[in-house]
This record gives sequence, C-alpha cells and structure tokens, in this order.
Amino acid sequence: MKRILLVLLFFVGLFSAVGQTKSPDQFLGYPLGSKFTIHHKVNDYFKYVASQHKNIQLISYGKTYEGRELLVAVISSQNNINNLEDIRKNNVAMSKASGSLQVKKQPAILWLSYNVHGNEASSTETAMKMIYTLSQAQTPEIQQYLNNTVVMIDPCLNPDGRDRFVQHFNSVVGIVPDANPNAREHQEPWPRGRVNHYYFDLNRDWAWQTQIETTGRIALYQQWMPQVHVDFHEQSYNSPYYFAPAAEPVHESINSWQREFQVIVGKNNAKQFDAQGWQYFTKESFDLLYPSYGDTYPLYNGAIGMTYEQGGIGAGLSVLTAAGDTLTLKDRIDHHFTTGMATIQTVSEHAEKLVSAFKSFFVNASAKPTGLYKSYVVKATHLSRLKKLAALLDKNHIEYNYGGDRSYGGLDFATRKKATFKLERNDLVINMHQPRATLASVLFEPQTNVTDSNTYDITAWALPYAYGLQAYALTESIKGNFTQPGEEKTTAIQGGNPYAWAFSWNTVEDAKVLIALQQAKLRVRMAEEAFSSEGKSYPAGTLLVYRKENDQLQGQLAAKLQTIATTHQVQLNTITSGFVEKGKDFGSSVYPLLKMPKVAVVSGAETFSQSVGEVWNFFEQELHYPVSMLSVQSLGSLNVEEVNVLILPAGNYPKNLQESLLPWVQSGGKLILMEEAIKTFAGVKPYGIKLKEFPKQEQPNFKSYRDKGKDDLNNAIPGAIYKVNLDHSHPLTLGLSQYYTLISDDKIYEPLEDGWNVGMLKPGSYVTGIAGENARKKMESGLLFGVQPLGNGTVVYLATDVLFRMFWESGKQVFSNAIFAVR
Repeated sequence: MKRILLVLLFFVGLFSAVGQTKSPDQFLGYPLGSKFTIHHKVNDYFKYVASQHKNIQLISYGKTYEGRELLVAVISSQNNINNLEDIRKNNVAMSKASGSLQVKKQPAILWLSYNVHGNEASSTETAMKMIYTLSQAQTPEIQQYLNNTVVMIDPCLNPDGRDRFVQHFNSVVGIVPDANPNAREHQEPWPRGRVNHYYFDLNRDWAWQTQIETTGRIALYQQWMPQVHVDFHEQSYNSPYYFAPAAEPVHESINSWQREFQVIVGKNNAKQFDAQGWQYFTKESFDLLYPSYGDTYPLYNGAIGMTYEQGGIGAGLSVLTAAGDTLTLKDRIDHHFTTGMATIQTVSEHAEKLVSAFKSFFVNASAKPTGLYKSYVVKATHLSRLKKLAALLDKNHIEYNYGGDRSYGGLDFATRKKATFKLERNDLVINMHQPRATLASVLFEPQTNVTDSNTYDITAWALPYAYGLQAYALTESIKGNFTQPGEEKTTAIQGGNPYAWAFSWNTVEDAKVLIALQQAKLRVRMAEEAFSSEGKSYPAGTLLVYRKENDQLQGQLAAKLQTIATTHQVQLNTITSGFVEKGKDFGSSVYPLLKMPKVAVVSGAETFSQSVGEVWNFFEQELHYPVSMLSVQSLGSLNVEEVNVLILPAGNYPKNLQESLLPWVQSGGKLILMEEAIKTFAGVKPYGIKLKEFPKQEQPNFKSYRDKGKDDLNNAIPGAIYKVNLDHSHPLTLGLSQYYTLISDDKIYEPLEDGWNVGMLKPGSYVTGIAGENARKKMESGLLFGVQPLGNGTVVYLATDVLFRMFWESGKQVFSNAIFAVR
C-alpha cells in the first residue's frame, strides 16, 4: 500500500511539473534583471512558453541580416485564439473600409514592440516577464483582459544590435556590477548597439522599409493592423519615465480620439506610478510628426501609437544617477512591466470604443480625407524612380493608378505655384479618397504644418522631392484610367556591323549594368556630351562599348552584351559608325575610358555610424558591389592600384589625415568626402574647400527662462528641403533634371576657385520645412556639391547626406555618379 501511494505521488508530481510553466528565472537559470539575456535564449523562452499553452501562437516573420530569427507571440483567451484568423481578417477588412463587422464581437488588438534600439536593452527582458505573466493568467482581471484583447508581443525588433550590446557588456562587466558611471561597462564602443547590422536606426525606418527587419515587420503589421501599438524605449539614465500623451508638434491629421486615448492611457499609467512613488513625465520631448516612427506610423494607419521611454541607456546592470540614486536593470524592467500591464488593462476596458474608432478612421478617410489636397499626380519623367515610388506605396497599402488624357491645374512642387499640366499615360495618380488617405497625405503633403519648432526629427520629407520627380498637388479629386503603367516605348537599333554598343546612364540600375560590363572584363567609355547617330539622340552619360577595343571576346561580344541587357532589363543600341551626326566623333576625348572602381570606405570611432551604414548598405544591398571597410589607422599605406576610390563618410577625423592622403590623391585616387568629413579638409591647401563664415549676431537672441530647453528657432534647421542649382554639364549631375536636398545644419561652403561648383544654393532655394530666419540667411548661397582636380586625382565634396536613411532616392544617382562617372 505504501509503495502504491508513493507511485501515485510520483505521477501527481510529474504531471504538476509538466503543467507548470517555468518563470524566466527558472528557465534562464538566473534572476531576471541580474544579467542581460542573449537573443537566442529570449526566443527559446518564448518558444518554450508557447509550447506550454494552447492560447499562445508564435509567428516567425523573417531573419535579420546576421541570421537571427524575428518573431511575434500572439496571446489571448482560448476562445479568441480559436477564432484568431477571423479576428485578423475582420481587422484587415476594417482597414480597407469594407465588411459589415459587429464591433461588439471583435476584441481589440494590442501590439507591444520591444528593443528597436539594441542598447535600450531592458525592454526585451521585460517582454519575457510579460509573456510569462499573461500565460499564467492567474487573476480574474488578466483573464478578462485576454477576453477583450489580443496581445501581440515582439520581444526584440533589433536582435543584431541587441546582441552587439549584450556581448560587449557581458565581456567587460565584473562579478559585481560597478555603478560608477565612468566604469568601462558603461562606455559602449562604436558603433554601439542602438543600430542594426548596417548601422541603421530602425525607429526611423517604419514608412521607408529600407532594412530587412522593417520589411518583414511591416508586412506582418499590415496583415493584422492593430488598434494600439506601444514602442518600448530607453533614454538617458538620468531621466524619469516618459509615457503618452505626447509633446507638440502633433500632426494635424491625428484625430481627436487618438489624442484623447493617449490621455486615458497616460492617466492609468500615472495611477500605477503614483502608487509606487516613481517619477515620470508626459507632453515633453517626444512629439508626433515624422511619419516613420513606431508611434506615428501606427497613428497614420488608424491605430493609437505611443512611445514609452525608461531611463537606462548606458546604465548597465546598475548605475549611480545624477540624483544620487542607484538605478538597476530590475528597476527598469519593473517600470516597463508596469506600463505594459496598465496599457493592457486600459485597452481591455476600452476595447469596443477602440475597434469602433478604428473602423471609423478608414471609413472617414475614404469619404472625407484630411488635408487640403485631394489628389497628387507624379509625372512619369523618370520611370525608374517612379516605379520605386510605386513599390513604396504598395508596401504601405496606398492605392494609386495611372494616366489619362486631360489637363488639370494644381500646385507645382517645383515652383510652389499653381500650374496647368497634361495628365499623360504613365503618370502616377494618388487619389486621397481611400482608406490609407491619412498616411498618403502625410507622405506627399508639400508643406507640413508644424506647431512647435522643438521637434525630435526632420520636418520635411515629401516624396516627390525625395525621389526627384515632377509632381502636382490638386484640390480636386481625380483618378487615373489605368491600373498598370503602359509599355515603355523603345527605339532600340540593332543589326549591321557595329562600331559600338550603347547603354543608357540614367538610374542606379544603369550603374549595375556598368558593373556587369566591367566585371566581364569589358572596356567601357562614357559620353561626357550628348550626341546623335543614325537618327537617334544619346544624352550625356551614355555608356559605350567599342567593338575594336573589346576584340578579346572573338565574336562573342554581341551575345555577351545582349545577355547583360536582358538580365538587367535595359535597352541596348548598336551604332555602326564612329562618325556622328551631332556632337563629337567617337575618337574624341569626350568619350573617356572608365576605370573600374576599387572602393574602400572608412569606418570606425572617427566616423558617424549612420553615414558609414548608408554607404555600406548601398554598395552591398543595392549595387551588390564589393567594398573594403578600412580604419583611419590603415590609410597611410593606401596604394592607388589596390584602392582608387576612397569614401570618407561623415565624421570627425584627425587633422593630419589631409596630409597623409595627399600623395594617394595626387597619384590618381578619387577621394569622396561626405558631410562633416569635409570640415577636416576645409581651409587646408591644396584642398580648395572653405567653410563659409558669417559675422556674429550683433544682437543676442534673448529667450525666456521657460524656453531654456527649446531650440533657438531663429537658428534652427531641423531637416528642411532646399532645391540645389546644378551644373548640368558636369558628370556628377547625370540622370538628374532637378535635385532637392535635405539640410539639417547651417554648414555651407564657399565656391571652389580651382574646381567645379556643381551644386549650389542660391537665393530662393528654400522649399519647405522648418528653417529659422538666421539659418535661412546663412543658407541663401554657397556650395553643397563640388569637384576638385588635384594632381592626377580628384576630390569630390558632398556636403549633404545624399543617401539619407536610404529613402532619398534621387541622391543615390548623385552618389553613383560620384563613384563611377566623375573623373
């Protein structure tokens, strides 16, 4: 009998152990908050918890550039999980302003995003505590939350950045954490864990979707369309906690309910913090304007988007704050956990209203869109960039169509005046009477109304300027006649005994053609001037492959060129004579042989990681072209035979760099200086670049004590758009009929005395965005793009970010020209 009882007790214990989910502490083998958890262990815990509970589903939505898995956990009541696909489809139907959903039967969807900045690391730890607590559902309150709410938890949006941070921290922390803020464990090395593999800030990429992590996440987001999204962050460890409501400026398209619910959530968060005596603030610092944040993007897509900020960057496991308090990782987890649970409670209590307002958002957008303009027309003057714009609209589920044959009047983006234009077959038309009207309007509006200059990011981003496309904003509602663009008219000339073959040079795609030609060991020339041959006009930049100087292929040349043209879907023309009808004959020096670029990019602590990342990403992900990443210390041994193009991204470089690079440039190297990198060379001979200087203000700009934390509006320029006046005869401008740049500081340079002033600002160049009076005066004239011959080499000066966040498409043409076309 005793033996039977022992056996029964063993099986009872066994089943209890199986049925009981391990806490994070038990699963990880250490108390949560006592160390930082590597990403794969976080994913392992989420998979473990999901395996223990039928009311949790995991969705894998891709991998990072470094191969780490991205996943989201979906948790709700068992009834909701059983009907999860219907719930999802209903939400998507509402976002399309379709369906006849009964709101009362639809739970609200709350999406919680953690750790978009990898070194803001407490939030991923919090995500494990959240999934465990919700999976246990040990109180009637939590059970009710899950009845009313479907909770989606993304434990880490940026695993590559997080692991970079965690691995460094774990390698330098001692047995006992050192709270001294000067200790090495609080000093994070370049490029820091904030950014992803390519050093991109993923919290600036929601709308643009240039990075693989964002692309996968937004594709999943669009399949669910939550009513509420919370983005968990960290800020300086000396700052108290921040939660909504947000600061001004708040974009005018954000509706009254979206603003009201932020206050409702904020009051409940405040109630929980008040009970603990924890400090917090609202309505300061974090605004709702720039459309590519984790709070604004959901807001412009009908949800309630909010940012929560815990003090903690650089805090490690424990840090002594300026107030004399010790802030621990456990404290930070507790604060994020408290706002997370409080938000679930608030969403649960207002679920019906949230679903109803979400549905109304898209119905109202279709019937009565916000904003002055009801249609936008983007002209098909540059089909390659127009196709890229259409692809971006597709990613964001913005509807559009093409073409017509009528004339209309609208605001010309180029002149900022009303003009009449003809709607042609391939012109892209975006009608604002559609479910995604709010986001579309925000992305296209020629002028963003800003109520407060003290904004957290840029204040201008209109897509026609970023893509360098002619466009019009119309107050009337129009639609195109076609769902697809028409076939491109081609006039390819083939046949005969070619003297040369010609490819266009107008797009980034054409740069890929040149790369393919050069990698095939072909000699390629470029026309620096326009010419006409056999009745066809060829613009400057045309790529030419001469038959005679490529005889090494012995009769296979034509087939090789056709294969390259077919692979890259470009037009190939044959030219039968070197004697042209207009322009210079093919033996002229205006058809130089192009060197194959052997490119190196400087990276390291002297550089700005974002600038390095943009260049690195462009070469690897767009051009698929090899680059060497070099440190500043290795530049003294540069050999022009091994590296003939050197790119210095923005950064603060040592002064002796100008001298050490001079022999390399003079022997034939091409030096491309980007943004702040120019400062190191400014005013130093023989480099001809000089920073433009301005007299000091005679009258100080007084401001009140209450405004001590705000920017000086007169001198502020937090991201404004300017039109650059181009020298269209120079190779740096090939493929560009116009160029608009984003300017976020007041640095501008004197015209070159010995070189080419390719891109200049002149009076009237300002277009849109915040630029204070003094800042505008400084930017009235000066050099932004210049090219200086130096010995046998060249220096290219690019004083603005032509690759800005990789969505500034027209700037990629400038950069491609600098690499491949400029001699």
